[in-house]
Amino acid sequence: MITLEKFILKYVIKRPESMFLRDIEANYEQLSEKIKDKSVLVIGGAGSIGSSFIKAILPFQPAALVVVDINENALTELTRDLRSTKGMCVPQEYITYPMNFASDVFKKMFRSRRGFDIVANFSAHKHVRSEKDIYSVEALIQNNVLHAKDLLDLLSEYPPEDFFCVSTDKATNPVNIMGASKRIMEDLIFSYSDRFPVKTARFANVAFSNGSLPAGFLERIAKLQPISAPSDVKRYFVSPEESGHICMLACILGENREIFFPKLEKEQMMTFDAIAENLLREYGYQILKCQSDQEAVDKSEDLKNGSKQYPVHFSASDTSGEKPFEEFYTDTETVDMDRFQALGIITGKEKCDQDKLLKLLTDLENIFCSQDTEKEEIIRIIRSYLPNFRHIETGKSLDSKM
Repeated sequence: MITLEKFILKYVIKRPESMFLRDIEANYEQLSEKIKDKSVLVIGGAGSIGSSFIKAILPFQPAALVVVDINENALTELTRDLRSTKGMCVPQEYITYPMNFASDVFKKMFRSRRGFDIVANFSAHKHVRSEKDIYSVEALIQNNVLHAKDLLDLLSEYPPEDFFCVSTDKATNPVNIMGASKRIMEDLIFSYSDRFPVKTARFANVAFSNGSLPAGFLERIAKLQPISAPSDVKRYFVSPEESGHICMLACILGENREIFFPKLEKEQMMTFDAIAENLLREYGYQILKCQSDQEAVDKSEDLKNGSKQYPVHFSASDTSGEKPFEEFYTDTETVDMDRFQALGIITGKEKCDQDKLLKLLTDLENIFCSQDTEKEEIIRIIRSYLPNFRHIETGKSLDSKM
């Protein structure tokens, strides 16, 4: 039986090992020097990327690791996973806190420890589906932007040696509010770069990450439910291990105000329907293509009677904010492709116009105080700050699909 890790290597990223191992080996001494015996705070550390970052840095033996996440159950599983993995160097001072990084109790904890040497923030709304209406949009922007500013203000009291905050490839020429919020987040963290070093990374999709469509395939198969996926959306993918490697290299080795991204070629993009078909074949099923979600649901009843014909519905994407392809940098950004073998770096990023950024944040806070705010008003405010923001609105949300 093929394991998920082996499936990802064979069918998704199509690499036998992490593409970043050579960069880690080439910089091993510097990584060790900057991590060993340091105190580390990981926010959102129980998620897919945050936990992979933790697994990447632990071999370099930090003195203390504090992990904060609102998901108490995921923190429990993280601890069990780390404690059960051979060779995982969990420090003696290892503490998990199920709390919100925007809460007063988080601030108390942070100040009592007088800060940390290394801080990495993975707390984010990351799904395009998180902009279905004004309430979901407000929650998204609060987490990705406004609460991030509160965190940066707090860090300024005890500046870390290195600060990392994860971005997304969807911040490049954004077409959805999630991507735009991450593009604003980049400007926000860089505005604090005179207080402490800040770095980020624009990501590919992490294969089978929590809440992702491929992870949903596993849930559907376990429940003998049909699978639905877009047939025309191409995405870059990295493995969970690679996601941790990207973040570690960016956080520890990046210079101030740099944006990292994986060196991936367009031919390495994958479609979700191709991943679904390969996965089902590995489970021993044949593909039964249906013309609608409902037809697939109806035919899934045969699975309970032992049928090996697995119903799927693959169709063109028609939901808001979906970009047909992905990119990591724009034509106006300066890119260094030589420093690392598997990572490109956007360099020379200037700090944004502080007055313009503060006006944006104030406008967002003020409009969220209103009970009558519309999603279109948020898009207008964001576009006043990001003129290249081209929101794709179809009137349909992913919540209307399987």
